[in-house]
Amino acid sequence: MAQGGHGGSDQGADAARAHPAHQHLPPVTPKTVAAAAAKVCPGFVAGGVMRRTGKSVLMTGSLGRNPVVVKYLADDSPHWTQRFRHEISAYRAFTRQRPPVRVPRLFGADPERRVLVLEHVPGRPVAVERHPGATLARADVRAVLHAFGSLNTWKPQAGSFHAAFDYLPRVERYHTLGLLTDRDATDLAQLLRGLSRLPLQLCHGDALLSNVLVTSSGPALVDWEFVGYHLPGYDLAVLWSLLARDPATRRHIVQSAQQGGSFARDAFLVNLMLVLVREIRMHDRKAAGEEDRRLLRRLHDDCATVRRAVRAAVGTH
Repeated sequence: MAQGGHGGSDQGADAARAHPAHQHLPPVTPKTVAAAAAKVCPGFVAGGVMRRTGKSVLMTGSLGRNPVVVKYLADDSPHWTQRFRHEISAYRAFTRQRPPVRVPRLFGADPERRVLVLEHVPGRPVAVERHPGATLARADVRAVLHAFGSLNTWKPQAGSFHAAFDYLPRVERYHTLGLLTDRDATDLAQLLRGLSRLPLQLCHGDALLSNVLVTSSGPALVDWEFVGYHLPGYDLAVLWSLLARDPATRRHIVQSAQQGGSFARDAFLVNLMLVLVREIRMHDRKAAGEEDRRLLRRLHDDCATVRRAVRAAVGTH
C-alpha cells in the first residue's frame, strides 16, 4: 500500500499545531515497530521502513503470504491519539460493512500500542505533493472523482460514523481568529440556516491526492483518520482547494458539486470557504520561501473568488 501523505486535514490542523509530538517519547526504531506489530499479529515478519514523519512510521512486512503495511503512531499527543483511534474504528467498520470503494484490509490493530496492520495495496498515489504543480492526467481525474463519488453516496449502517464537526461554531471560531470578515461570517451563517435540513454526506475528510492510489483494479483510498459526515461536497471542496494549477479539473469538480441543485451549490461553497481559510492559516504560518508565498497568494485569490460566489448565493435567497 503506497500510503498517502499526512499533511493535516481540515478538522485536525489547528489541534495538531496545538499538540506537537511529545519530546519525552523514546525514538521509534524499526525494532519497536516490528515488535508492536508482532504483538498484534503473531507471525508478522518485518520488512523495511517505508516512510517516517514526526507523526508516524510506516513499515512493510508480511503476515503469512499476505504483504502488509504497519502504521505506528509516533506522536502521543491527545489529538493524534484520538485520530488514530478514529482510524482504527473506521477500518473495523469497513470490516463489518464493505464500502463501495477499495480500502486496505484490516489485519489487526491496538490503539494502546499505537499500531495498525493493514493490507499492502500495490499502487501509486495520484500525486505526492499537497498542491500539485502540474495538470492531472484525465484518467487520474476520473479515478479520483469516481473514488470520492462512490464513497459520498454510500449509506453505511447507522452509528458507524458521526458528524465530523459543527459548522456554525467553526465559522464563529474562524471569525474570532480574524480569518473571516464580519460579512463572511454573516453570509456563511445565512447559507447554513438554509442548509439545516440538508442530509449530511459521508466524506473521507482528508481528500489529498496522495490518499488516492491508482491500482490495477481501480482507485483505492487510504488514511481514514478524518472520515465522517459533512455537508455534501466537502471532499470535492478539499480537492478544488489543492488544484489551482489544474483549472480544467477544477471546472469538472464544480460541475460535479453542483449537480444536486442550489442546496448542493450552497453546501459546496460553505465547505470551500472553510477549507480555503484553514489552508491559508496553515500555510501562512510556514510561508518562508518564495514558493510558499506564491502559494499563499493563490490561496488568497481563491478565497476572494469564493467570497464573491458566497455573496452571490446569499443574494439568491
